[in-house]
Amino acid sequence: MQEQGTTIAEMSFEDALRALEDVVRKLETGEVPLEESISLYERGERLRNHCQARLDAAQARIEKIVAGPDGKATGTAPFDAD
Repeated sequence: MQEQGTTIAEMSFEDALRALEDVVRKLETGEVPLEESISLYERGERLRNHCQARLDAAQARIEKIVAGPDGKATGTAPFDAD
């Protein structure tokens, strides 16, 4: 069920979100057999977790923007730096 051999961990946020939307669309039709629905649900959960992790990382990077004494941004720092 991987898209052209790409694992979820290798997907960009946008690709993972599109794949998640596709999973939701398929599940919403109600026309998918039970076993496939369960597999789709599990994949959807992995995709959701991946998207959330990417959003959390982006938020952490934004929060690391360094502000000067006047409150204006003076630069950035990597989110994983000490």
